[in-house]
Amino acid sequence: MADQTIEQCASGINENQKKKDVTEDPETFSCLLQPCPADSDPNYIGIRRILLFRKAKSGLLRRKDWRCNGKGYVAYRNFINRPDNWLNSQMPSRTSTPGTSGRWISSPSQLSLALEAESWAGSRDIRESQTLSRTVSLGANSSDFDNPRRKVEPAYSFVGMHCIFDECKSMVTVIKFGHMSSDILAYGATEGTITVCTVSEPPSIMKKLTGHSKDITDFDFSLNNQYIASSSLDKTVRVWDIPNGLCLRVIYGVASQLCIRFHPVNNNFLTVGNANREVSVFNFSTGRLVSKIVVDGEVPALDYDHTGQLIFCGDSQGSMYTLKVNSHQGTLSRTHRRRSISKHKTEFTTIQYRTFSLMTQGPVLLSLTRDGCLSFFSVSLELQGYLTLRCSLKLDSRVHSIRASFCPLLSLDKGEYIVIGSEDAAVYFYDLTRPKHTCVNKLQGHGYPVIAVAWNHGETLLASSDFGGTVIVWKREKTKQKR
Repeated sequence: MADQTIEQCASGINENQKKKDVTEDPETFSCLLQPCPADSDPNYIGIRRILLFRKAKSGLLRRKDWRCNGKGYVAYRNFINRPDNWLNSQMPSRTSTPGTSGRWISSPSQLSLALEAESWAGSRDIRESQTLSRTVSLGANSSDFDNPRRKVEPAYSFVGMHCIFDECKSMVTVIKFGHMSSDILAYGATEGTITVCTVSEPPSIMKKLTGHSKDITDFDFSLNNQYIASSSLDKTVRVWDIPNGLCLRVIYGVASQLCIRFHPVNNNFLTVGNANREVSVFNFSTGRLVSKIVVDGEVPALDYDHTGQLIFCGDSQGSMYTLKVNSHQGTLSRTHRRRSISKHKTEFTTIQYRTFSLMTQGPVLLSLTRDGCLSFFSVSLELQGYLTLRCSLKLDSRVHSIRASFCPLLSLDKGEYIVIGSEDAAVYFYDLTRPKHTCVNKLQGHGYPVIAVAWNHGETLLASSDFGGTVIVWKREKTKQKR
């Protein structure tokens, strides 16, 4: 019966092809010889098996081809879904300069050819849950909420990728541009290294800082961008001289160091949060401990206000604290504590302060917890940093410690925009002033979960890093000036 099935399948094939199928493709032959159920038509079953086998093999070869081109599953999936965007599109890349692993994309016309250059509104395909919890009326127009398919916001349209750095082979946990810099970019990885790059033409790697033995959890630039202070799971804080690539000082601790910031006014102070529930201030010049305060849980995220008199930090129990700092002596004191609005105690992955918001007409604070609670607070400096929740967005829970960031302020007339990575390998843009269709844009190009995002000072470039070690610098489209 199996012989009869083989003859029917091969009736339209010449002898050479039949010989090739048997000798060079034994899997096809074995597929036909698989036993059939007693009540099934063996001829139909055999033909169906060979067709299904060849279809699966064709798709496998196509996926292998895309992986060889460095595009991965995301590019293949979107090739299948939107083939018109990919036909006749080839994106050449300039070879890297010596000491550089970044791929350079030369002209804006090439940027718009591929998915890597694609910026589109993802309201139809977004898998994030977008239940917006409102605490006050934000006065937005009803027209913003009624249209089910939003266009990409002009201020957050992108022409594509500016450059790619892919020499890192482990997860990039944190990424930042230099202080008031549009060119200097640094990122830390789980292999314990910090890579300092320049993104000007052509992009290149300036220094690779090695010394930590475990994951980089955070780092910060000094005001003059000459130094980097880093924290790590190896229980140390290190101070680096960027131009020379040297480690100037090592501060040893008794627990993992989770977050770090230079004092924004007095750069001689370093503030560190650790896994021993402590927020500590160290003297940059001597490495000595100046002051510390203990909270209820590990401190994975913190940030200063612009005056340097207040520290906002979040712990692993879901509580936020406002600490007062003496800018001359470095001493700490607690002023306020805010418990989590989440039902479950979960750690913070992002605490970020901004001096002004159009929504609140004053300073604001952004927080993100691992369970996907994105919260937006107004900050009262007159009440020593008292926080008032203005709105929150509930996203899906995160497996990884994914970070979020404010979007540039001066580009928009209204709205409160947030950019955040996601475990579906995309970068999302949210407008917190919209109770419906909150996502206004989505960037695709990563092949792994996107962990961290950062804007440069000129608001022209957005950097994102992923679990696989790839860093992509996206180039924002220039907005047209009204005459």
